[in-house]
Amino acid sequence: MAHQPQPYPLNAEAVRTWSSLALAALGRAREDIDAINVYPVADADTGTNLYLTAESADRELTDLLAGVTDGTAGASLPEAVRAFAHGALIGARGNSGTILAQLLRGVADVLGDEPAGRDPARLLAQALTRAAEEAYRAVAHPVEGTMLTVATAAARAAEAAAGTVADVAGAAYDGARAALAETPGQLAALGRAGVVDAGGCGLVAVLGALWQALSGREPAPEPVRGRAVPVPKPAEPCAEEHGGPAYEVIYLLEAPEAEVDRLRTRLDSLGDSLVVVGGDGLWNVHVHVDDPGAAVEAAVVAGRPYRIRITHFGDERRRARGERSQRAVVAVVQGEGLAGLCGEAGATTVLARPEAPPAVAELADAIREAHAREVVLLPNGAELRAVAAAAAQQARAEGVRVAVIPTRSEVQGLAALAVHDPDGTFDEDVVAMTAAAGATRYGELAVAERQSFTSAGICQAGDVLGLIDGDVAVIGTALAETAEAVLARMLGSGGELVTLVLGPEAPEELADRLEAYVQHGHLAVDTVTYQGGRWSAPLLIGVE
Repeated sequence: MAHQPQPYPLNAEAVRTWSSLALAALGRAREDIDAINVYPVADADTGTNLYLTAESADRELTDLLAGVTDGTAGASLPEAVRAFAHGALIGARGNSGTILAQLLRGVADVLGDEPAGRDPARLLAQALTRAAEEAYRAVAHPVEGTMLTVATAAARAAEAAAGTVADVAGAAYDGARAALAETPGQLAALGRAGVVDAGGCGLVAVLGALWQALSGREPAPEPVRGRAVPVPKPAEPCAEEHGGPAYEVIYLLEAPEAEVDRLRTRLDSLGDSLVVVGGDGLWNVHVHVDDPGAAVEAAVVAGRPYRIRITHFGDERRRARGERSQRAVVAVVQGEGLAGLCGEAGATTVLARPEAPPAVAELADAIREAHAREVVLLPNGAELRAVAAAAAQQARAEGVRVAVIPTRSEVQGLAALAVHDPDGTFDEDVVAMTAAAGATRYGELAVAERQSFTSAGICQAGDVLGLIDGDVAVIGTALAETAEAVLARMLGSGGELVTLVLGPEAPEELADRLEAYVQHGHLAVDTVTYQGGRWSAPLLIGVE
């Protein structure tokens, strides 16, 4: 008779083991899960999003345990499970990753409540039940045949099981596997493609890791049903023609629960695939919309959004159809309009607010989220070059080839994106983008906040400052006149194209006035105008 190993206790060490095993399992299944991703959007990234979410959870748990003098012996189960769930919350990616974060939060709500003295097997069953309930509540319009269905089946099986924590975990794992096999008959999109739900497949891997951590037994690897079936290939690349919104918007939000309830209502009216997870003042928001600016503006009304990411689905769908090379562009921008513009051009954008520039970890996460072998990073700010370089170094250590183009303004980033060629060689693409950015002089108008000395003299609070290539060149009192003076200097050395990016406070007639100014004095120079949106500078000027 084969020896049956004794089950492991439900403690901090078990959580650490669960985390590392889940991360490894998702890493192995990542590409297979990506390949069967057809719902809610066939963008071939569910496996990657689940992996990145689990990676963030594992990183936070590791940091917690590293700070405990005696290792896991000095950490409690509540501390470990809360760190595990919090790491998933702050690093959740995509629809599936956001739901996984809420599932882990449900587990933490039960196991993080000082469970000493209570039956650990019953606690685990209750935790899995709470996880499924909270995940359902987090999704605006739950659909059966998804990872929500798989989570509920796992919870029911756990509640019906008797025995040790390992027995409960094993029952949950078996229940999830059985439910996953039924998903093609529950959701038409899966049935047509002949695949199981991708998110549910990832959840089975996570529950298998839980069972392994508590039993010491390794679940047998199972083939992903339908792994050989490619993601359905739509006839046209335009996201709008597929009946779904064009953008995915994700951000962390600090806000009270009452404001988040109102935010849910607002976002639900803007798009679909709405998932809001978290609590205690910190939330992770995921939604698919056609107007990403409105989704971010709703967050500003509710509280303080940060780590804002906007992805254009056209780019994701092209990747899913195999039309793109393994290359991506990540761009940092200030301004919702600019984020949408860069997204349409194929870039993954990190939306930065003036008072909250992105940190190294945020840019490194954005590079990972692009899930490409080659990434071009556009920092679009002189103050971000060191941060971008550090993020690129982290990504290179993980096997990603990264080039940082030293763009110092969004207009240089737009110039680089205009010549981006994902089908050319990496080196040729980087050289062409660098040359285009370097050939673009950049100007900016800002309003002085206080009296200070500048390279153009002393300015007073409220003066309009005209900067050229980062230095103050003109001090004026009115936006339009100062902008004309800056344009005169920038065009003095020639140019073929002027790019104007107007901020939200710029008067409506400013664009017409500046276009007329350029046309009157420089007949051979073309002008293009964009709206920068919230958080962009009053005016950005590029001259190529």
